[in-house]
This record gives sequence, C-alpha cells and structure tokens, in this order.
Amino acid sequence: MPKRVSPTEAKTLLDQGWAYVDVRTEEEFAGGHPEGAYNVPIGDSLVAAMERLFGDKRAKVVIGCQAGGRSLRAATALEQSGWTNIVDQRAGFGGNATEAGWAAAGLPTSRTPQPGRSWKEIASK
Repeated sequence: MPKRVSPTEAKTLLDQGWAYVDVRTEEEFAGGHPEGAYNVPIGDSLVAAMERLFGDKRAKVVIGCQAGGRSLRAATALEQSGWTNIVDQRAGFGGNATEAGWAAAGLPTSRTPQPGRSWKEIASK
C-alpha cells in the first residue's frame, strides 16, 4: 500500500524536488491542476508512460487525481511494477467528504500545463 499524504504534505514534497503526476482525464486536467503537474491519465498505458517520462523507477513522484480513488489505484499499480518512491496524495485536486483537496487548501494551481507536461505531449514520446 503506497504512503498517502495530505495536499499540504504533497506540496512540501514538491518543494523538495518531487514530481506531481495527475492521473485525471485530459479534460479534468485542463479545468485546473496543481501547478507544474504532469498529466498521465490512469489506464492500461500508465506504467509504460511513466517509464518513458521518468526513465527511473526510483523517481520521486506524488500521484494525484480528483478525490483520491484513482490516484490510490495508480500508485498501487506503480508500486506493484517496481516503483520505489511513489506517494499518493489523498483527497486529490477537488477533495472528498473527509478532506479538502489541493485547490480548496489554497495551493498553487494552473489551467495551462508547462511544456512537455500535457498528456498529448507525453503520449507522443
């Protein structure tokens, strides 16, 4: 089971050099996401896309989604594939019934991905 952290704890990890991967759909990602996030929608190609993107299963990565369910599934799949530094950000971008998400916590957000971080660009690698 991957380690799970709050949005604030996830932000602290990002400040220490960890990457944030948002596993929501392209449409959800375009509606707002943590600033600097990569978009790798959860699906059959998740593990392969992550390997192409990071090249090292020891990369330090926080996984997030909308409310925490998809990110937990993705983080678990990555750990089962041999990734060693995967953390799940519970409550996701939008939050859930028990915890405020990234946006509600007032953490930095964006609607425009940084170059090389959209799913369209990642999938074409």
